[in-house]
Amino acid sequence: MRSPASPPSPSRHRAASAPAPRSADGPAATADRALVLQGGGALGAYQAGVYEALAETSARLDWVAGVSIGAINAALIVGNAPGQRVARLREFWNLVSSGWGQQIPATSFGDRSLLNQLSATTAVMFGIPGFFQPRSEASLALLSGNVPVTSFYDTSPLKSTLERLIDFDRINHRQTRLSVGAVNVRTGNSVYFDNLQHTIRAEHIMASGALPPGFPAVHIDGEDYWDGGVVSNTPLQYVLDMHPRSRPLQVLQVDLFSARGAMPQTMSEVAQRQKDIMYSSRTRLNTDTLSANVNLQQAMAELMSKLPEQLRGDPSVSALCAQLRHEPIEIVHLIYRHRPYELDSKDYEFSRATVLDHWEAGLRDLRHTLSHPEWLERETRHGVTTFDLSEGGSNVVRRPVPDLTPDSAAGPGRR
Repeated sequence: MRSPASPPSPSRHRAASAPAPRSADGPAATADRALVLQGGGALGAYQAGVYEALAETSARLDWVAGVSIGAINAALIVGNAPGQRVARLREFWNLVSSGWGQQIPATSFGDRSLLNQLSATTAVMFGIPGFFQPRSEASLALLSGNVPVTSFYDTSPLKSTLERLIDFDRINHRQTRLSVGAVNVRTGNSVYFDNLQHTIRAEHIMASGALPPGFPAVHIDGEDYWDGGVVSNTPLQYVLDMHPRSRPLQVLQVDLFSARGAMPQTMSEVAQRQKDIMYSSRTRLNTDTLSANVNLQQAMAELMSKLPEQLRGDPSVSALCAQLRHEPIEIVHLIYRHRPYELDSKDYEFSRATVLDHWEAGLRDLRHTLSHPEWLERETRHGVTTFDLSEGGSNVVRRPVPDLTPDSAAGPGRR
């Protein structure tokens, strides 16, 4: 497989890091940096392209979190030395797009959607190399719900692939934090396997991507787990909840399904739109809620600081202030925008042509973002700022509630 894109020339793709956040007191503070990867099957090649662009900047990553295919990409990143990560990602995506049904050139069809449909059909019938293969009992399962099988496909090829491409000792040395989301089948609760708390194995990564009824639950330490996307298709909330309030945080969230879209006109478009909404993770709603809560806490902390000195020294007031203070959080949100020829099968369409398209789109989108550092400039020195990168590279800085602290004189955020 050819390289998804040639390295950029320094003059055309000069990468720039986002400005360092500032603490409420003004001086620059070193932020923890997290990469958050949504689930989305074959669309995950977009995340690999985003990571290649990020790697060109030599930016430090402290934490990588993922669900489903995002968990696989996350493990490939954390489980390899920085200089090998892009190569390992490319090796994985080479492998899963190497089936005979995925190798047909795009030029063989006038209508690209025909190629996608053929590729998706062969994936359903014959599986994907290094990922999953049909069970011999699957045809019987279609005829009777009483057949004792719980999935249409066997994912043991994925276990071999992960163990070959990922150094799990490196993951468990905890140089970079790794968190992958799954769902406990028995309790229905979301669970995160985190290398700060667990010894991560291939089974933990497989559990995060065990989407029923296609893939079987993965048994780990007496419990069975399904794909984390059954409950939430993004680990963003986990990262925000678990990150210490005392340190600034920068998050690059890469989503593969867009919550926004046109009214469908055909049954295929209905199925695609339903999937987009179901798996879009409602990221905007989550970040709006977070922003409102944190900004309100900051305003309350500012109000507490104006209390008379004898009240500020009260232990209960001090304890409350400690809970209200929160270092700045920045969330840069990238969303893959599907092409007009992509169908509702886009998450299991692994053709080589489509994998290349997805990878190149991710590479292009983040390079374009990093070439405009002014898009990532903060307007405030506190609270939560979301940089919502919309289609075409335009940027919207979203702050859902006005700042209630003195800095609010600058006016509400742009939309």
